Amino acid sequence: MKSKRIISFLPSATELIYELGAEEKLFGVTHECDYPSDAESKPKVIESVFEPKNMSSQEIDDKICNLSERGEDIYKLVTQNVYNAKPDLIISQEICEVCSAYTNQVKNAIEILDEKPEVYSMSPHNIQGILKCVKDIAERIDEMQRGREIVNSFNSRINKIKNVEISNKPKVLGIEWIEPFFTAGHWIPEMIETSGGVNMITKSGDHSRKMDITEIENVNPDVIILMPCGFDVQKTISEYKRYLEKNSKWNQLRAVKDDRVYAVDANSFFSKPSIRIIIGIEILAKILHSEVFSKLKVPSNSFLKI
Repeated sequence: MKSKRIISFLPSATELIYELGAEEKLFGVTHECDYPSDAESKPKVIESVFEPKNMSSQEIDDKICNLSERGEDIYKLVTQNVYNAKPDLIISQEICEVCSAYTNQVKNAIEILDEKPEVYSMSPHNIQGILKCVKDIAERIDEMQRGREIVNSFNSRINKIKNVEISNKPKVLGIEWIEPFFTAGHWIPEMIETSGGVNMITKSGDHSRKMDITEIENVNPDVIILMPCGFDVQKTISEYKRYLEKNSKWNQLRAVKDDRVYAVDANSFFSKPSIRIIIGIEILAKILHSEVFSKLKVPSNSFLKI
């Protein structure tokens, strides 16, 4: 049976439902589902227990650690909206419990529903994993033709970058959180390698993890990409000024001294396993090899040299 009523527990799934042209089947989203803008008008089935918008990196990290230590949820289920949605498909995830709804919120949703829905859990850790999710979801909601078109378009755009011969590949470090430092994992290393860089510290598919300034000093990258999870360019720059601008060890790094530190719109193009990571790859290509990819168009405000 093909699904007619869907609730999405993560923003990348919501984006994909819209790209597949099946938004009329979407009866519930999370508080973080803001793309495309129409998604914000859908009923919310998940809400956060705190508001991170005006909090710093350290404040957000402290809050999440505090909730986790006390065994409390970061998210809460809007039970009435779940019940009203009467979904036959719930799309969830197994990648990161901090970034999206906990597994137990899915269990809670199923418990309150009379008719038990199918649960599809996205768990991609690399680019091919993301494309597999596109195919799987397209099949479940009877949009296979559009799914194939999305995958073909993605592969075409990625091949245009991959097929360009790059002789001088810089050492690149992606940083997924500023205070404390976290490595950029999962699909980010592959994005960096695809766009003509040599990824440092992590490997494709690795989980993001804490690191300290010593580890960064040891690899001494040529280029640093700041991509705090869920932040846009301006939020990232404000965090840079708060924590790094006057840090003496940071200022001795090669990338900093060579003026090759960039802030990117991580929330839109890097943090989520969405098909918009193709734009993230194009942004990285533009940053790393601006002359080679001078004709490549990327969204305004998608990156900025700090």
